[in-house]
Amino acid sequence: MNRYVYGLLGLGLLSFCMSCAQAAESEKAKGKDIVDTAVAAGKFKTLAAALKAAGLVDTLKGAGPFTVFAPTDEAFAKLPAGTVESLLKPENKEKLVGILTYHVVAGKVMAADVVKLTSAKTVQGTEVKIAVVDGKVHVDKATVATADIAATNGVIHVIDTVMLPQ
Repeated sequence: MNRYVYGLLGLGLLSFCMSCAQAAESEKAKGKDIVDTAVAAGKFKTLAAALKAAGLVDTLKGAGPFTVFAPTDEAFAKLPAGTVESLLKPENKEKLVGILTYHVVAGKVMAADVVKLTSAKTVQGTEVKIAVVDGKVHVDKATVATADIAATNGVIHVIDTVMLPQ
């Protein structure tokens, strides 16, 4: 076989593996709400701590449905030094609530729907911009790394950057 065929086989295998990974994430999420799904994934420790500090855990464990653009621990690590620690302080709760609710859209918006949108109104009250560039979905300045992680009360789309409302 030539290199072209091997390349196509490699792309097919990569796509299959990514689908398997997403299926495994969804399988872990069965029977769990958005908060429990995120905690079980193990890569949202900072988000979980922020939700707790903001008093939003019970809300996101509620009936929903919600769509959460969930920044990973690595996304939070990109923020300037001391930012997360400062936001977690009780005196900054209002600002933290604003940032976190900027990552939530009311309703269950799956990836197939997200790619048709140019914006979405967040629970925080303002809109996030949505664009598809080179086959990747961007929400404001964040890129969706993994989409459609199902939860009993909505869906999680993993993003690589913490979005900050303007």
